[in-house]
Amino acid sequence: MEPTNYNSWTKLGLMERVRQLEAELQRRPAAPEPEPAAQQDGETKAASTPGTTKPKVKRKMDPSKYSTRFIALKLAYLGKNYGGFEFQAMGNQTTIEEELWNALTKACLIFPEDDKIVDFNICEYSKCGRTDRGVSAFGQVIGIRVRSNKPLPKEPKPAVEETTAGEDTEQQEPERKEKPFDPVADEIPYPAVLNRLLPPDIRILAWCPSPPPDFSARFSCRERQYRYFFTQPAFSPEPSSGSSSGTGAAKPGWLDIGAMRDAAKRYEGEQDFRNVCKVDPAKLITNWSRTIFESDIVEVEDVATALPYITAAGFSPADFKDADRKSFPKVYYFHVRGSAFLWHQIRHMVAVLFLVGQGFEKPSIVTELLDVNKYPRKPGYTMADEVPLVLWDCVFPNLTAADETPLSASNKHVDTMQWIYAGAENSPKARAGQFGPYGALDGMWKTWREHKMDELLSAQLLQLMAEQASGGAQAAEQGEKPQSNKKSALSVRLYEGGNTGRPAGKYVPMEKKDKLESPDELNDKYARRKGFIDAADMRARRNEGKDAVMQDDE
Repeated sequence: MEPTNYNSWTKLGLMERVRQLEAELQRRPAAPEPEPAAQQDGETKAASTPGTTKPKVKRKMDPSKYSTRFIALKLAYLGKNYGGFEFQAMGNQTTIEEELWNALTKACLIFPEDDKIVDFNICEYSKCGRTDRGVSAFGQVIGIRVRSNKPLPKEPKPAVEETTAGEDTEQQEPERKEKPFDPVADEIPYPAVLNRLLPPDIRILAWCPSPPPDFSARFSCRERQYRYFFTQPAFSPEPSSGSSSGTGAAKPGWLDIGAMRDAAKRYEGEQDFRNVCKVDPAKLITNWSRTIFESDIVEVEDVATALPYITAAGFSPADFKDADRKSFPKVYYFHVRGSAFLWHQIRHMVAVLFLVGQGFEKPSIVTELLDVNKYPRKPGYTMADEVPLVLWDCVFPNLTAADETPLSASNKHVDTMQWIYAGAENSPKARAGQFGPYGALDGMWKTWREHKMDELLSAQLLQLMAEQASGGAQAAEQGEKPQSNKKSALSVRLYEGGNTGRPAGKYVPMEKKDKLESPDELNDKYARRKGFIDAADMRARRNEGKDAVMQDDE
């Protein structure tokens, strides 16, 4: 008997397997001896150890008795505690797809041979975006074939032989006319069913009963929207008598929103982003051009938490306006719309904007990085943190009209998917699954309130500690210079999207940073490690393999 391959098993399946093996060991006697089976009334009864019960076996549904339909699902998730969207067989963290698989199989919406082995190929599955570890999404879309409530077509009844004259004929009852199946009202409430089984930080927002023909969540999408959230100030400012850190940058902790907005606008249009992404040599990419429809810095309204100490003299910039002192810290987000993005492109774009916002680089650095002649090799800078990034929405327009329109910064796609949002259904049962004490909204409220209480209590404690240490701020107001040396004066705190600034020593301008290998050099190096002459040779061999597969299929 060949050993079982557990590489593609879900963590839930592995734990269940461990429990089964433990139960089997407990049922086994300490010194097993062969015992004759007890015969009674013609039935064989196996001897069992006293005090043990047989584990319950989940009864499987017969797929042949149910119809299926192809639908699209729009889902949202808070990705901080997950290892990304895509299932990773050998990953350390649970992924969103693994949780989806568990919910789909528990609800018997899909019928795998073994529900412990993740294999989405059985259900015409496609996904729009593959978010990385820690990244959230509020508009992720998947296409999938699932079980339906629609009755299977009945087999025609055999013809009844004509009765001969004189024979008594029983009056036949007229056939009942079945009510036609409503593809929405009579269907399984997919969001409600799945939301009951999914963790509270993963929600099905809507479903589309009739996606367009040949729909693919990946290839039918023509616009993806991302938002990257950050605060102003970015991290807790320190009291000082000056308005800057002595390095030519803005006051530590505070961002120049105007300069960031200027830099963000320079991303718009068709650009070469090889210096604003991470190169994956295994993909052998040669086209680094991507089109950005919109790129901007936007303030989030009505989410401010008052922390008066950060606007006090010494903590705030010298040119700070008194009228704004009660509304800080503020929350902003980097808003970007595009047709497609390279690996870690958004986080690199944001990292450059933070360097501009802190005054370490000018807004023109964006234009320079997008100029391959100016920067043929990418400077070695750190990309932004993953947690504040959200895949905000995926847009599926009319493909015929969208493909006829050339890509440009002025593109504004309109989603044509007929989404039915959870809670907006006409069915009272479906609405009950969204609202009420056990509804999806109540579950998300609990998640929000838990984090809100954490924010509220930490804000109160932070303000209290700042007030108790106000002596430092008073000293700054009186013009007393804090003790420091040249080394500490030149050191900077670099903000990269995390919860605080990272001590980074003396800042090295982008132009003077060490340059990484070019994408072509990285591709060639990877190809040679795999035994090819170069990337072109590896690419040609791959194409030959694809052509051979296509010929075999024909």
